[in-house]
Amino acid sequence: MSKARLRFFENSVNQRHITDADRYLYRQDPPRYKLVVIGTGTMGQEHMRVAALLGRASVLGIHDAQTHSMDAAEQAYRLISSEPLRRYEDLESACNDPEADVLMICTPNHTHLSVLKTALASGKPIFLEKPMATTLADAAALMEAAQSHSAFVQIGLQYRYKAQYREAFHEVQARRSLGRVHTISMSEYRPPFLDKVGQWNKFNSNTGGTLVEKCCHYFDLINLMADSTAVRVYASGGQAVNFLDFKKAGVPADIDDHAFVSIDYANGVRASFTLNMFCPDFTEEMIVVGEQGRLLTSERFDFHAQVPTQTSISVELGENGASRRTELSYPKLIEQSGHHGATYYEHIALMDQLDGKAADCATVQQGLWSMIVASAAQASMASGQAIDIKHFLQEHRLQHITTGNS
Repeated sequence: MSKARLRFFENSVNQRHITDADRYLYRQDPPRYKLVVIGTGTMGQEHMRVAALLGRASVLGIHDAQTHSMDAAEQAYRLISSEPLRRYEDLESACNDPEADVLMICTPNHTHLSVLKTALASGKPIFLEKPMATTLADAAALMEAAQSHSAFVQIGLQYRYKAQYREAFHEVQARRSLGRVHTISMSEYRPPFLDKVGQWNKFNSNTGGTLVEKCCHYFDLINLMADSTAVRVYASGGQAVNFLDFKKAGVPADIDDHAFVSIDYANGVRASFTLNMFCPDFTEEMIVVGEQGRLLTSERFDFHAQVPTQTSISVELGENGASRRTELSYPKLIEQSGHHGATYYEHIALMDQLDGKAADCATVQQGLWSMIVASAAQASMASGQAIDIKHFLQEHRLQHITTGNS
């Protein structure tokens, strides 16, 4: 029998006075794997931080086209780890370090395909941050390249690891508390996109559009909950408030800040998604309704007052069973490491894959289908027309893409 562990205390400042010889509950096994992080902006640094907290892999080295980004990442990493950190001058040397076990690509969206091609040539396992690409053509090319790769490619759709969604999937798909699902509704209310290096996230050409860049997370969740393939998408939205006066090199920002999306699935499930990005605080909800009841997840926090995140799940069954509401949280250190703990559990899945274990990781095909729905929604907003997914794929010469989200 394995001993009890206190995982989230192991990197606590309050425990560092205890020597390795005296550690039992707090003992941390040496990292088994070495990561190379390519792209050291916000998400690259989050993955470095989470890797150090989890302790199953160390960060071997980093690469970024922006020297000051690597400087900032190295400075932040020094606060949590004394391990040496290699700095690669070019992408090829980063991808081909013989000591690296896995490559983590966290570069801007529009660079993903070109970076991935170089990474695939290494033959190493790859973690690619969402979205896969900015266009369906690039995403399909990426999937085709990944399918011939000798190792796995995992997509960074970490919202599926948030506490409320892990519980929701268990409630709906394992316990089948709601019976057959008929409708799904999701919403996100939040402040605008944050500043990025070069402000690349303010332009559709760099991001694929807001519904691709940010909302692929939500379309992944809806696809998984519907357990089917989208067949029709309609959306309306636009740029109402954010960055109306912002320009970069004389080019005005064109990123959308609100949207309403309707999705029909092949199995009859109907779903909707609402986005608003000019709110002072953050609210994220999912409502799933089936023949036997309703499930509601909620996540709320205030960016300004630093109010602790409030996360909950409610199951309302009426006369069909016991209704309940549960407050959810991960351990504090885990929640603070990034995306309310989701990235930590995403790393566990990544490490399990490296160990050869079965793991619930976002596949390339699932990543592509989150992009298909998002891209169809962007196209619908632009045209004002509903998008038939079969015809949409044919128009993009992607009729060979198989249905399903496995």
